[in-house]
Amino acid sequence: VPERFRNMQLQEEFDTYDHDAHLFVKLQFLKKRSKIIEIVAAKDIIFALAHSGLCAAFSRVTNKRLSFLNLSPDEVIRSLFYNKNNDSLITVSVYASDHFSTLKCRTTPIEYIRRDQLDAGFPLFESESLKWPGFVEFDDVNGKVLTYSAQDGPGIMLLIYDRTPSYVPLKILSIEDGKPLKLFKHLLHRGKKIDFIEQFNEKLLVKQEDENLQILDVRSSELIEISIEKFMTPSAFIFLYENNLFLTFRNRTVAVWNFRGELVTSFEDHLLWHQDCSTNNIYITTDQDLIISYCKSDAAADDGTASSIGSINMSDIMTGKCIAKIAANDPALSIAPRKNGSPSIWSSIPEALEDVTALFYDEDRNEIYTGNSQGLVHVWSS
Repeated sequence: VPERFRNMQLQEEFDTYDHDAHLFVKLQFLKKRSKIIEIVAAKDIIFALAHSGLCAAFSRVTNKRLSFLNLSPDEVIRSLFYNKNNDSLITVSVYASDHFSTLKCRTTPIEYIRRDQLDAGFPLFESESLKWPGFVEFDDVNGKVLTYSAQDGPGIMLLIYDRTPSYVPLKILSIEDGKPLKLFKHLLHRGKKIDFIEQFNEKLLVKQEDENLQILDVRSSELIEISIEKFMTPSAFIFLYENNLFLTFRNRTVAVWNFRGELVTSFEDHLLWHQDCSTNNIYITTDQDLIISYCKSDAAADDGTASSIGSINMSDIMTGKCIAKIAANDPALSIAPRKNGSPSIWSSIPEALEDVTALFYDEDRNEIYTGNSQGLVHVWSS
């Protein structure tokens, strides 16, 4: 086991649920206990977003809740993004007063969150109309934000495209200035549903139902095919920009591929807990050498049935070997609260590893944070 993952213990527990929530939120569902769907950490602060839309900030210095990030009593926070370029947190929210129809983005410097001065944040993209089907997407690799603005129109013009079953028209744009780099038509198998079209730098991955995967180099027009027996449609992708590889997730299993269509890695002990691959339960390190996930545990329940308790597995992306894990049946795993602050860990270790719904690894502090269906956040640290 690498030194950094040796002697990991359950060190702290935070609760996003607040008995006094009725004092500052007016929507009934914000007042209810709800599962954690996203965890982000920055500069000794843990941000935990609940499925209800309530978002809490916790300090790892005082081990206390700093604040709730919902500024308005009818604000429902949908997602979080840590902007490391200017050390701020971006929240994407909808509001009951707007019938939850428009995405509103706000950025708040981490330093102001630490001081509980949330009103020091300011809105982003106010000129954009982010109503459905508009969206906002954060590109961490390029340090860009992509917004699709769907303006309200008078609805007096109808545009009809003739469907062409034999090809799909594609346009590749520069991420710097939006200028078209290439326009082309990619040939399709007639009458076959498109499973996905994914783009990674100059590579285009196209997969149709019951057909081979096609990897097209859009610069050279070189086309590589992977047989359907070898590559089945995954439920999710993660592109590894540093290594020029990509991860696929299918039926709880993870695999690493290169763009020549070759399988690079299959994992020996990394069976994901969630069938549909919840990427909020998966963390890839900055160096893209490790994957940390909430996995099926090899332990059985007392009655011999499959355990409802999972484990946190750390695996080497290039070798597929499991190098460390946090598992309830590990006799060395214990509850070891830190001295400062007032530790309050009500969960047992098996309870903390049951029904984990979000996971984050803080590489600076070398701590793993997990959130569960009860709205609790657990800190695993050495």
